Amino acid sequence: MLKGFKEFITRGNVVDMAVGVIIAGAFAPIVKALTDVIMNMIGAIFGAPSFDQLGAFTLNGAVIMPGTILTALINFLMVAAAVYFFVVVPVNKARARKAAAEEEAPAAPAEDVALLSEIRDLLKQGR
Repeated sequence: MLKGFKEFITRGNVVDMAVGVIIAGAFAPIVKALTDVIMNMIGAIFGAPSFDQLGAFTLNGAVIMPGTILTALINFLMVAAAVYFFVVVPVNKARARKAAAEEEAPAAPAEDVALLSEIRDLLKQGR
């Protein structure tokens, strides 16, 4: 039983996932600060950036605020947009530039491959 647990923990997927969770935890304050700035800009332009009171009603003395779902959805979309435009797009562009640079400069054949090609060409010429 402990051997199986050890294999599960040391498997690459679990370790990669753990690293991803730790990085996400460290990255969360950056995304939160970015979305706070965006929400403040929206609040300055359109008013309060909260839709919590939208469609609010009272039922048996309890206040039901369906607008909180809309606020959460907009916050999610803003976080997703911030991550996409400030992380995913720059990383994809950097990868594309790196791939283009590697594709542009073809690697010279190894010395032994060049020597074998030369021998092959000489044999074709009949020498």
